[in-house]
Amino acid sequence: MKVGVQMVFQSYRYGDEVTDAQVYDEEVALGILADELGYDALWPVEHHFEDYSFCPDNVVFLAYMAAVTRRIGLGTGAVIVPWNDPLRVAEKISMLDQVSGGRVLLGLGRGLARREYERTGIDMSTSRDRFDEAAPMILSALETGVIEGDGPYYPQKPAPIRPRPFRSFRDRTYCVAMSPDSVVEAARIRARMVMFSQRPYDMQLESIDRWRGLYRELHLEEPPPPVCCDFVYCDADPARAEEKARQHIVGYLESVLYHYELASDHLKEAKGYESYAAAVDLMKAVGLETMADAYLAVNVWGTPEQIVQDLAARRELIGDFDLTACFRYAGLPYADAEASLRLFATDVMPMLRSWAPATAIPG
Repeated sequence: MKVGVQMVFQSYRYGDEVTDAQVYDEEVALGILADELGYDALWPVEHHFEDYSFCPDNVVFLAYMAAVTRRIGLGTGAVIVPWNDPLRVAEKISMLDQVSGGRVLLGLGRGLARREYERTGIDMSTSRDRFDEAAPMILSALETGVIEGDGPYYPQKPAPIRPRPFRSFRDRTYCVAMSPDSVVEAARIRARMVMFSQRPYDMQLESIDRWRGLYRELHLEEPPPPVCCDFVYCDADPARAEEKARQHIVGYLESVLYHYELASDHLKEAKGYESYAAAVDLMKAVGLETMADAYLAVNVWGTPEQIVQDLAARRELIGDFDLTACFRYAGLPYADAEASLRLFATDVMPMLRSWAPATAIPG
């Protein structure tokens, strides 16, 4: 199992005394430490404008991290395709891969926040079509060295990508797939499925199996492991681990509900987001307390032994997967995030990496 570090750049619940500069300093410090401790990749998000998360260009951030780390992978978690011009994405990714010595992992996503779409001036109802048009353009350009397109959103005369891509991205492409349409698109572009731990994995298994089946059908090969993104707190003291998880992992959930306006019905009218609208109705029906308990149950936190046990149970259900763990979120003090990152590296990662590949892939 590969284990990466998700970086969310969140000041939610920190208070006004925490500056944006401090948030960035702490994320950089955790990223450098993750490199030293042997984590496999850094995965900074792309988000704009809000305390929820503010990393407006994760490629720029990764260019800096390329210079201050030695070996860790540099993953975009993710480039939100409708907010970016495909030509510029291909150019920046190719350049980052060049200067980092081929360490880039390309993650792509569609975006869900109405407030971000409105402020970028892009109609949210076009997001599905924009993604489906632009993502293949980007991936083709990174294989051929030339970008072109004749679609309605991104008409592009053939143009060379310089510096020319020097290493294939065929096995370095990831796609956030939290809706049925995105599951299909991830398989279509030959990307690894990335999902957040938001629902019980017996409920997510249908989507995983759908992606695996389509991947086999379209590409005539076995799919690689999907990627699970968890909010993690690791502590040797089980009582302290539970206290921190209930305060900060639930705090992150609260930030999600606010940022994505999940108390609103606007997703019911947003083209391409129908599955999210149905989930909102379910959330309203069960209430915040039940929702918080369910969210805690699907993310991994606790002692190293508890975390290994929980991840082993997930693997029994869905088969092999890679893990991207977020250690800093929702006001968790930096010292706690660092201690959690360190303990996970020393007491959890060796166990995860010792697991032999599953003999059969579900689905």
